[in-house]
This record gives sequence, structure tokens and C-alpha cells, in this order.
Amino acid sequence: MKKYNVAVVGYGWVATAHIPAINATGQARVTAICSSRPLDAAALSAQHSGPIATYTSYEEMLRRPDIHAVSICSYPREHAAHAIAAARAGKHIILEKPISLTLEDARAVAAAVKAAGVRVCVCFECRFSSQFLATKAVLDAGLLGRLHYGEVDYYHGIGPWYGQFRWNVRRDGGGTSLLSAGCHAMDALLLCLGGEVESVTSVATRSSSPTFAPYEYPTTSVTLVRFRHGAVGKVASVIDCLQPYYFHTHLVGSEGSLLDHRFHSAKLATDKHRWSELSMKLLDSGDVSDHPYQTQFQAFFDALDAGREMPLTSLDDAMRSHLACLAADRSAAENRTVALAELHG
Repeated sequence: MKKYNVAVVGYGWVATAHIPAINATGQARVTAICSSRPLDAAALSAQHSGPIATYTSYEEMLRRPDIHAVSICSYPREHAAHAIAAARAGKHIILEKPISLTLEDARAVAAAVKAAGVRVCVCFECRFSSQFLATKAVLDAGLLGRLHYGEVDYYHGIGPWYGQFRWNVRRDGGGTSLLSAGCHAMDALLLCLGGEVESVTSVATRSSSPTFAPYEYPTTSVTLVRFRHGAVGKVASVIDCLQPYYFHTHLVGSEGSLLDHRFHSAKLATDKHRWSELSMKLLDSGDVSDHPYQTQFQAFFDALDAGREMPLTSLDDAMRSHLACLAADRSAAENRTVALAELHG
């Protein structure tokens, strides 16, 4: 018998990845789904090894006392309202990125979660990928020494061939290039370089290709990130490229460097004239079915069992990356450097 009943709000593409990942954990099962369109409970129960109850009223679903957590897979513009309502109902939360589209909503989510005392898992799931688990292990072992520079770039053309394109093109849909998808790269940079972000400087542009003309906002941004401990970094978020998916990672430290799956370490006396290779599965697809949700959700339910915040992607962890993205978008819009202190004020 699973101990956590999970409800899903928003039955779209990402929900079809969340549901099997939740069900595959040792402790949880999806038992309810809420959608704005009526769903066939019997068909969903058969598809997802039910039983699953269906709702069109989110408030009605939240009133169920046997629901312990809510997986929020709705449109980004709805994330904050759905998270706040779940927290006030005393439900733990799995929250798809972005946390919100505005600073005000992000603050409201944090306040509601703190007041309710519930736990949150934010879907910066790339931290649980083979690539970044291996990368972090290299960093934690000190093989690169102290990092002073890093660049993590997100290249993924989100065009008409991609599921979220129809709503992602709207400013009230995707929001910005970073909030839409490039936030994964910002989050990975913060994971690797650690410490607090002091300021960001960002510029934005867009492709002239008619393929990406429907976008209501700049689809490429480049952000320079300054950390309080002195390191600097760069994040490119490019959702209007015509190329294979690429999650570029280059880290430079006092004892070596890492480039994607390759590295050189003076500590190991590797050959500095050629790269040594790490065994890892690179992030090479934006398809949600390839994302490491099961690993992440298992960590979340294990943390619930232990009565503690989850590792790597708690709300506090995710908020640091989210605020850096919001600051970067403000920087690009206002053509100036933005200190993170401005967002905490």
C-alpha cells in the first residue's frame, strides 16, 4: 500500500511524465487528476493503473482529506495560484518550473508555503540527471579545485513541432526565454558554482526566422552572473535555434576544467593535451519522457518520510535560481545591471 496519495492539476504533456514517475516511487500513487476539460476516469484509471478520480474543480479536489500532495502541471501563469491553494489546503507540492512568471507571485508562493509548513519539490530535475550528478561528484571530490568561471547554456528550438509552442509563444504563457526553459541552465550554473548571486547583467534578442515570429518576447538571452564569492558565470538561453538540443557546460577551476562529459584535472595528472572522459548520459533532449523525474520524486518522498526538506530542489534551492532568472529578465528589459538585493527588498 502506497502511503502518499497524489493529485495532479493540469493534464497535459508534462503530466504524462509526472504520473508514471510518481507511481514508480516506493511511496506514492496518483489517485486524482484535475483538468479544465472533462476527463474519462475509467480510461485514465486503465491507462495509469488507477483507480483515479477526475475533477474539473481544483478547489473540490483539494478538499479531499486523503490527498497528501499535489503535482502542479498546469500552465506557468497558473503555477503560483495553484501552489498557494495547495499549501493553504495543507498539501505537499510538486511544482513544475517556473515557480511563477512574476516576482510578486514568487514571494506569495514562498509566504504561503512557509505559513502552511508543507514541503515542496520544484522541477529543476536536471540536477538529478546523470550528467549533473556526475559533474557534482567531480566538483565535490575537488578534482577541479575552486571554480572561478562557469558557463551553462541552453540550446533548444521550441518551434511549432514542439508541444508547448502554442502557448509558449505568448508573454503570459512562456513569459521569457529563461522562464520558459533556459532556467534549467541558470539552475545548473548555480548548482555548480555555489554561493549567492550578487548581480546579473543580461541582454536579449530574437531570431529573424519566420518559424519563431509568433513569439511575443525575445527568444534568446545572454546573462553574466557575478557571485558574492568572486566567481563569474554566463548563461545563454536560446529557444529559437535550429539545431539539435544542447546543454553546454564548461567549468573552469584552480585544478582543472570540465567540458560537458570531458575533463582535465591536475590533481589526477590527466593529460592536459587531450580531454579525459566521464561516463554519463548527457542531457540531450527536451522531451519530458527523458527527464529524470523518477529519481527526483523518489528523493522527495524519501524526504517526506524523514520529515525534512528534499535535497537539491527544495523551494529555497529553486527560489535562488528563479530569482536570478527574474533579475536577468529585469536587466535585459531595463538595460542595466541588476543586484539580487533589489529582489529581496
